[in-house]
Amino acid sequence: MTIKEILNTTEHRPWKMSSESWKYYQEWNNAIFLHWQVELTELKKFVPKELEIDLFDGKPWVSVVAFTMEKIRPKHLPSFSPVSDFDEINIRTYVKSNNKTGVYFLSIEGGTNLSCKIAKRISELPYRYSKIKRAENKYESHNSKFNDKLKIKFVIEKEIKEKTEFDKWLTERYALFQDTDNSINEFEIHHLEWSINQIEIKEIEIEYPRFRNMLNNLPTRTHYSKGVQVIAWDKKKTNKTALITNL
Repeated sequence: MTIKEILNTTEHRPWKMSSESWKYYQEWNNAIFLHWQVELTELKKFVPKELEIDLFDGKPWVSVVAFTMEKIRPKHLPSFSPVSDFDEINIRTYVKSNNKTGVYFLSIEGGTNLSCKIAKRISELPYRYSKIKRAENKYESHNSKFNDKLKIKFVIEKEIKEKTEFDKWLTERYALFQDTDNSINEFEIHHLEWSINQIEIKEIEIEYPRFRNMLNNLPTRTHYSKGVQVIAWDKKKTNKTALITNL
């Protein structure tokens, strides 16, 4: 689908799309979603106080999302595959800020060292390099510095034709909020609604020592998607003091 067609498809969005000029194009392909219901007191240890944790039926959730980033590029430049294509794993939770619902990254890993350095410098997102191997229906990663490990084997099953409100709550997010020392950065994005499939987990091994009190059993819910084409706007910075005043 063309970028113009994507930008003209907006009926699924929870709020009006930004009127400003978009800045980046990217694709999030072959995505595996693993979701855990967690304890609020534990999650609060990792989320800045300037952000409100979003709840579904009164419960917070954390998701591990493993996918392949492809064709990332600025608006007026072509993509360069050695930098723009890499495997990624993010661990995210769900937050509210500025009258929008979005995600907040507890962790974000990329499988190409140079790509991580460039992405971190431009976006200020906490990218770090991990060794990642991907094959059909299999995803593995290891980060020796943090001793983080993920290994999953799965089978893609039927498409979910009628998504529940919970399915949409976990996947349809059109903003990202991330903290720096002095600010909360907001990134607005746009894409078509995710097409999602059920998956059967054949094998899973997950070890993130910092998050072991949350990711300590089998995921409660899982999804797979062939992916989305994503339009992204530049970050907007808000001073943390201003956000605390408005809470």
